[in-house]
Amino acid sequence: MSGAPFTYRRAGDVAEALAAGTGPGAAFLAGGTDLLPLWKARAARPSQVVDISRLPLAEVRAAASGLRLGALARLSEVAAHADVARGYPLVAEAIRASASGQVRNMATVGGALLQRTRCAYFRNDALACNKREPGSGCGALAGENRGHAIFGASEACVATHPSDLAVALAALDAEVETTGAGAGGARRIAVAELYRLPGATPQADTVLAPGELITAVEVPACAGARSTYLKVRDRASFEFAVVSVAAVLRVVDGRIVHVRLAAGGVAPRPWRLTASEASLAGRAPSAEAFADAAALAVEGARPLAHNGFKIELLRRAVARALRTAGEA
Repeated sequence: MSGAPFTYRRAGDVAEALAAGTGPGAAFLAGGTDLLPLWKARAARPSQVVDISRLPLAEVRAAASGLRLGALARLSEVAAHADVARGYPLVAEAIRASASGQVRNMATVGGALLQRTRCAYFRNDALACNKREPGSGCGALAGENRGHAIFGASEACVATHPSDLAVALAALDAEVETTGAGAGGARRIAVAELYRLPGATPQADTVLAPGELITAVEVPACAGARSTYLKVRDRASFEFAVVSVAAVLRVVDGRIVHVRLAAGGVAPRPWRLTASEASLAGRAPSAEAFADAAALAVEGARPLAHNGFKIELLRRAVARALRTAGEA
């Protein structure tokens, strides 16, 4: 892999990582499953690589209040953890639907949340992409856009966010815990609010400040909830979602008292289906209720030339996911 020179630094602790990661051109390296392909494709050009892979941020711990996932916990270890499989099966399902076993053995929780779009225009420096090179244009707008967004896009960018885990965590009301070297220090951010819509500045994927580091994910307890992760893709493995749906339901005395729905493959971030959620509150878990929620899920969609099929696909996926969760 050739390119501009860079410096490499292995951080001995979080403070050292923050100090090294705040400079211009710095990039954190954990599992490397996204950074290295981006670097090879010249979509990332770090001048300083800060290796955080040996920091003590890999815990997986369940308590009465919820689940804590260290940012450096490997995806394969999280999915196989007994407490995750028993109490938070949606997390395990989403991870198992991600990438390949080999990639999951290297990829981390934090890296999975911060992976960048799979848009071919972003990952090919011969093509126009405002996310990679601001002001160069969005080739996907009038080009090949079958896999692109039907919600939340802009004239500057129509790319989708690729993370399966982020969709599941958004449906579970999870928060990321971060720390930074600036005056802001530590903070907590809802996973659903971690990602920015592209607007006129699509190069900024998240609300994280330069050098801010995700240290953990906190998932609140969801006792009694039923859940499922449905991923529709072009092939059975090692493929990103065309459409995905994470559904969480809690039913008491025959009525839905808690519901969360998030969709992937349709927007620049995990897309919460709040209108669908509101329509289900207090209703019995029935085919009619689920069909009503599915119809609301696609309201406001703005398809491009080649991805209009995602509207019907999302509607059907929401209905199916709700039926699966409702029958669990």
